[in-house]
Amino acid sequence: MKGRILVVDDERDMLLLLERIITEETDHQVETASDPMVALECVKAGGFDLVITDLKMPKMDGIRLLEGIKEIDPTLSVVVMTAFGTIETAVEATRKGACDYITKPFRRERILVTIENVISIQSITRENRALREALGKQNGFASLLGVTPVMRDIFDRIRQVAPTQGTVLITGPSGTGKELVAKAIHAHSRQKENRFITINCTAIPENVLESELFGHVKGAFTGAWKDKRGLVADAHGGTLFLDEIGDLSPILQTKLLRLLQEGEYRPVGGNVTRKADTRFISATNRHLRKEIARGRFREDLFYRLNVIHFELPSLAQRRGDIPLLGHHFLKKYAGINNKRISGIHPSAMQRLMALDYPGNVRELENIIERGVIFCRTETLMPEDLFLERERSQMIGALPPSLGQLPFKDAKDQMVAIFHRQYIDQLLRDHGGNVSRAAQKAGIQRQYLHRLMKEAGIVTDQYKGLPDHQSAEPEMN
Repeated sequence: MKGRILVVDDERDMLLLLERIITEETDHQVETASDPMVALECVKAGGFDLVITDLKMPKMDGIRLLEGIKEIDPTLSVVVMTAFGTIETAVEATRKGACDYITKPFRRERILVTIENVISIQSITRENRALREALGKQNGFASLLGVTPVMRDIFDRIRQVAPTQGTVLITGPSGTGKELVAKAIHAHSRQKENRFITINCTAIPENVLESELFGHVKGAFTGAWKDKRGLVADAHGGTLFLDEIGDLSPILQTKLLRLLQEGEYRPVGGNVTRKADTRFISATNRHLRKEIARGRFREDLFYRLNVIHFELPSLAQRRGDIPLLGHHFLKKYAGINNKRISGIHPSAMQRLMALDYPGNVRELENIIERGVIFCRTETLMPEDLFLERERSQMIGALPPSLGQLPFKDAKDQMVAIFHRQYIDQLLRDHGGNVSRAAQKAGIQRQYLHRLMKEAGIVTDQYKGLPDHQSAEPEMN
């Protein structure tokens, strides 16, 4: 991308040198200023992608110029130049919002690489900000964000599908936003004024799920001391979202099939058939055709559910959305935690762009939330993300900033870290076998699934690891 660069230095020879290097080696447009006050006027006029400034200048030093630039345009990238003896000052400048620093005398390659990296990230950030504003006005999809072609296609299909009565099946890896798509469909449907009801088919035991879904009559079983409405009745005129439909038991698959075919159901223990006026949207991270081949999912139910199909991409397949999502989560958690954090440092964004994200969007959200909690400046830095130390972090080595949080917030953060570390090691020891991991931990498999979902952990990242307890494959 062609950018516009402002170079600020009180030494004319340095201005000429930098101007020559940049114009000879790149397509970027260069303007120069020997006076910091003139530089500020140039910034006010706008249109620059990058400012490169010296730190040691007589009328106004680089730190004050940096602060002035950030007051005018907090999003404008600034690179500072300094001699070896003042590197500490340069580091302080990065804390105040500079995206990088270069030591004098500098190598031509170093400054050219820095310029390309900064302008590339600046371009992505500005483009995504503009696209996000446009999407907010045109699409109205709330937290369902994306600017990549695959996400644009999903937005277009939501607009087409929402006003209809078609049954929808949403598939894709855990953490990709399947429930957000379901809510977006409901929000743009004719049923939007009525309820959107969610039921997690994994988290509720089979003997309870039927009652939750269809309701029960008084005396249907021990503890049924009065009639109870089910979620199908609660969703009358609205939408019922069946999350993790691939985990539904064979018995309930049969009863759900009748509901979809006939539009009728009976409460548990009842003998009166009731009519259902509900739109059904289901979601799963399983490959249902493979489940059918293994005899674990009804083929006729699959075709009833799969009238309209959305396949959501992993975050790795839509990396162009990472800056947009990252800034969205930054704003969200900065507000929740009452912190003034204006942006993500380019080097931190580079780290975020390079991750694999087996936990997809949910994993990115967790990383940003953690970063916001530990961030002590107005810019999210790479060290705030704790990426290398995520698995090895021990309680005794936690950052001092934990003690600055209220007790409840610090406790919640410690519990979240413990859950992720414990589950990660548990699944590693069992080769991703959730059933055996839950057995070893002494907890219900459904509860472990819920903890994994909250931590952004998926079994795919443990494929190929040996199960130290058993060589038997997991049946899920």
